[in-house]
Amino acid sequence: MSNPLAVLRVFALVLLVFALTMLAPAAVAHVGQDSAATAFQLGCAITFVSATTLWLFARRHTDELRVRDGFLLVSLVWVVVPVFATIPLLLFMPAMSFTDAYFETVSGLTTTGSTVIEGLDILPFSINFWRALLVFLGGMGLIVLAVAILPLLGVGGRQLFSAESPGPIKETRLTPRMAQTAKGLWLTYLVLAVACTLGYAWAGMGWGDAVIHMFSTLGLGGFSSHDASYAYFNSPRIEAVAIVFMTLAGMNFATHFMAVRRRSLSFYAADPEIRWYVGILYASIAGIAAYLWWTGTYPDFATALRHAAFNTVSIATTTGFVSTDYAQWPFLAPLWMLFLCTFVTCAGSTGGGIKMMRALIIFRQLKREVVRTVHPNAVRTVKLAGAPLPNKVVFAVLAFSFAFMAIIVSLTLLMVFSGLDLVTGFTAVVASFTNTGPGLGEVGPSTTFKSLSDFQTWVCTVAMLLGRLEIFTLLVVLSPAFWRK
Repeated sequence: MSNPLAVLRVFALVLLVFALTMLAPAAVAHVGQDSAATAFQLGCAITFVSATTLWLFARRHTDELRVRDGFLLVSLVWVVVPVFATIPLLLFMPAMSFTDAYFETVSGLTTTGSTVIEGLDILPFSINFWRALLVFLGGMGLIVLAVAILPLLGVGGRQLFSAESPGPIKETRLTPRMAQTAKGLWLTYLVLAVACTLGYAWAGMGWGDAVIHMFSTLGLGGFSSHDASYAYFNSPRIEAVAIVFMTLAGMNFATHFMAVRRRSLSFYAADPEIRWYVGILYASIAGIAAYLWWTGTYPDFATALRHAAFNTVSIATTTGFVSTDYAQWPFLAPLWMLFLCTFVTCAGSTGGGIKMMRALIIFRQLKREVVRTVHPNAVRTVKLAGAPLPNKVVFAVLAFSFAFMAIIVSLTLLMVFSGLDLVTGFTAVVASFTNTGPGLGEVGPSTTFKSLSDFQTWVCTVAMLLGRLEIFTLLVVLSPAFWRK
């Protein structure tokens, strides 16, 4: 059985770390003398006092966390921390409902990028900074951050890292110690952050916009400081920088980490996901560009290629930036882009969906079953990077894929039952569950999720949490077996 008080103690420390992150937008608001400074100061104080109270209550429970404790802690962090993240929004925008504020902060921390806020251009800079910072923190994960900077807590860093890290194969060690691994991943993340910020500034963004859009680009979250997103800049150079860093953020950060640590690009060539990821992504760009040109959507291939490249990479990597209203394109193009977001990003990236690694395993299992049908006595194994995979991994991937499809169907039926048309309901669920952001219909790229009812907003919120926690983390905690001795 789980040890709730030991979990509560570590959760209090994670919440304390989160409280300190509010000092960043508070400082930004103070320097910029914008009207949200008080909201962040009060939000920081409330979160800090709450975290301290919880820690004092559970401080004596210093037991080592087990695997099931890791699942409980991760679920608790992703469900409860967004509640505290809403405080500055609710204080600054008292007309905003808790439902909408919680949706906004869950969208940020899960790196979804869907929004219910209109008038982003006139918001105080610190509010947009906070929204984007949530994406940046959620991208690498608050738990991974805690494991990186609080290694002396006496908690099972490996258990937390395994429960938090996305992907079907979670046992691989990059370094002997989990805290060292987490630090390495965060260092890689921060190096790319600096490079991305400089790239945006070089391309013509102001420093404020460069930082905000860097947060959202590396977190693959899609929050912008402008209602028009990247159409506001209308700059091929800025879009090119975004394409490069969205592509990098969609790759496994462990591969980036090992390539930097060993000073060798061979790790990219050896990663079986990256070849398929890049191949499918850029073949789709070429295909969609040719299709848009052929259908007369754009007068020349260069313009079609520009918009196809940016928007396809953005949606396929589950970022959610837009440079044009692609809902006005022939329906096949946005539908294909939405299909890509369900599987293209790599395991260990900041993206959502089932991940390319699982898609490869499913494809190879399908090939194995076809061969078995023709040759019943043939002995074949599913291999990844030349190594055979244990059947337990294959079965886990198949179970995950079934759950993935079942949840999309179930939540879509709920959305349609609540009064939405099928296109809006289905794409809102897919965009939320894959942590992509915009859908089609009433939640398309030129609109927000503001038109949804409270019930529909909560369905999307649950979908975002399930997608970010890769289904089983949350389902395990909700199962009766988890709580039995």
